[in-house]
Amino acid sequence: MRIKICGITEAKQGRAIAELGATALGFICAEQSPRYLSPRNMSAIIPQLPPDIDKIGVFVNTDIEAIAAIANTTGLTGVQLHGDESPEFCLQLRQHLPKIELIKALRIKDPTDLDRANNYSSAIDTLLLDAYHPHQRGGTGKTLDWQLLQDFQSTKPWFLAGGLAPDNILAALSQINPNGIDLSSGVERSPGNKDLNKVAELFAKLRK
Repeated sequence: MRIKICGITEAKQGRAIAELGATALGFICAEQSPRYLSPRNMSAIIPQLPPDIDKIGVFVNTDIEAIAAIANTTGLTGVQLHGDESPEFCLQLRQHLPKIELIKALRIKDPTDLDRANNYSSAIDTLLLDAYHPHQRGGTGKTLDWQLLQDFQSTKPWFLAGGLAPDNILAALSQINPNGIDLSSGVERSPGNKDLNKVAELFAKLRK
């Protein structure tokens, strides 16, 4: 299972989280987020991380040229789209970034939101299913209704996100079987400042 810890803002914390067992680290490229990391800071942090860990940039309604420029200059291995990007947008972005993983995040409020997932099958590599919030795009700490996902089937691998933390991760995984999990606020002291004790607790529980 892939394990992504999102909202990394420091190289030291990123390395420590990778050593604990994360397979992917996420960097928030949306300026409205309290976890925002500038392209300059990303360019400084990413070379200090293990080469075999995925480095995912999270974008919200950013234009294609800007996403491509940031991905190509910072060393990102993947791009996560967390806004209102259409399947057509994803296909166009793919032409600019043919070798980078494309992840589309969907905020799930009811079963109709899940129906949209299949619209992206030919345009992306991976899905991410997050909790719905009317104003925030992620990192809300709000838990997704796991029952909605019990019968979910996708032609693409998918991450479960939304309010996951060490104290509820086993309950979530007992109900559903995602290809990966994505945590942010559930392993933080404050936005962008990860609590390494909570990260260690997460991996200890997953190893059980």
